[in-house]
Amino acid sequence: MMQRVRDFFRHRKYIEVDTPIRLPVLIPEAEIIPLASEAWFLQTSPELCMKRLLAQGCSQIFQICPCFRKGERGRLHQEEFTMLEWYHAGWSYLELMKECELMIQQVAEKDSICRSGKAISLMTPWQRLTVDDAFRRYAGTSAEEAVRTGEFDLLLVEKVEPELGWESPVFLYDYPIALASLARPKPGCPELAERFELYIGGIELANGFSELIDPVAQRHRFNEEISKVAIDSCDNTGKVPEKFLAALEKMPDCAGIALGLDRLFMLLLERECLAEVLAFSETDL
Repeated sequence: MMQRVRDFFRHRKYIEVDTPIRLPVLIPEAEIIPLASEAWFLQTSPELCMKRLLAQGCSQIFQICPCFRKGERGRLHQEEFTMLEWYHAGWSYLELMKECELMIQQVAEKDSICRSGKAISLMTPWQRLTVDDAFRRYAGTSAEEAVRTGEFDLLLVEKVEPELGWESPVFLYDYPIALASLARPKPGCPELAERFELYIGGIELANGFSELIDPVAQRHRFNEEISKVAIDSCDNTGKVPEKFLAALEKMPDCAGIALGLDRLFMLLLERECLAEVLAFSETDL
C-alpha cells in the first residue's frame, strides 16, 4: 500500500521531499501537545518546512514521515504515527478533495470496504457536507452557536463524527473562521474558512485547506493560539515561527492536506485498531 501511495503522486508529477523532524519552534496549536527533544520539539506535522519549500519555488510536493503528539494513545491513536502530507500550488481545497478521493481509490484497489459490519462504498463522487449542515442535522444546533457556547469540540466528537462516512466517505467542509487554523477565509463568506476534514466510518482521516498566505493575519492567529496553548516547560514555549511567517510573503496560492496513513491502512485492511496494522505498537516496545 505504501508503494501505491508513492506511485500515485509520482505519476502526477509530485516531488517527494524530506524535511527535518526536530524543530526549534512549531505551529502554536492549543489542541495539540508536542513532544520535547532537549530544547527543541519533534514535529507534529511537516507543514512549516514544506510550506517554506513552496515559497522557494516548489509547486507539487508530498512527504511521508513520522509525526509525534504527546498523550495521544488508544485504539485510534499513537504518540508516534505516519503522516502523508501534500501541497499543490494554484489549487484550492476543492481540487484537493477530488485528488484525495482518487488517491485513496487507487491505494484501496477495491470499490468498498467493511467496517463494524457495514459496507462503505469508495466509488466517487464522495459526499460533501458543510460543517453547519452537519451540526444542524446531528447536533441540533448551528456550528456558529456551538462555537459561541464553547461546545463545538464536544458536539463534534460526541454527536457529529460518529454519524459520518458510513455509506461513503464524507468531506466535512467550510469550518467557522474561529477554527480556521492555517486556512484562508472563504471569499464572500468571511465567517467561514476553506478547510475540510475527511471521515470514513466515523473516523477522521485527513485535514486540508486552501492555505492562508497573509503573514499579518497568520501572525494574529498564532498569537491567539499562544494565548491558549500550554506546552511542557521549555524555552520555546509560546514562540511564533518567524522564518515561516517570512516565507509566507513569497508563498503562492495553494492547497495542502495532512492524512494519517496508519488510520487509512487500518480502514482499507478492515481492521479495528491501529495496533493491528503496525509492526510495533507502543505496547510492543
